[in-house]
Amino acid sequence: MKKTNLLLMLLFVMSLTAAIAKPTPVKVNTKASTFHWLAKKVTGEHYGTIGIQDGTLMVDKGKLTGGEFAIEMNTLTNTDGDAPNQRLVSHLKSPDFFDVEKFPVSNFKITKAVPKGGDKYDITGDLTIKGVKQSVTFPAIVKVDAKGNVSAEAKFDVDRTKFGLQYRSGSFFENLGDKMIYDTFTVDVKIVTGTTA
Repeated sequence: MKKTNLLLMLLFVMSLTAAIAKPTPVKVNTKASTFHWLAKKVTGEHYGTIGIQDGTLMVDKGKLTGGEFAIEMNTLTNTDGDAPNQRLVSHLKSPDFFDVEKFPVSNFKITKAVPKGGDKYDITGDLTIKGVKQSVTFPAIVKVDAKGNVSAEAKFDVDRTKFGLQYRSGSFFENLGDKMIYDTFTVDVKIVTGTTA
């Protein structure tokens, strides 16, 4: 009987410890968060924004441990001109690029968040675009306040050809001349949760 009681108490303590140690999910404030893109070609560049549909970050003892986001591709905009270039936007949404009618959402899921000292992290995660999943790693600045709210910033390059976006890529087509579009585009993301500004 004593052994049984001891075992039950041990199991209770273990389950309680596991419950306490479980990371806390924190909802992303999609209205306050931003997602900017920048793409370059031989003759210039274009940039714009895409909306974050929803997202959650996982926090444990004031440290980022995981998270995932859904990017609403149909909200893609162009902001480098005096007015949005609707022809460009339509082309980017077409099958030549993101094919948003067939793939309306892109996803990113953090698989590893490594603290590098202070607010610096190395983030590794699965990025899915047009149904193709690739692992990416990039540096980020992540701050967690006393209330558990998170603010995170990251800027990194994505190789579009790894997701099947080969339109006018010099890696796949020859003699493009000044029609060539570079393989990588830059993503600049700022994520906040709760009422963090």
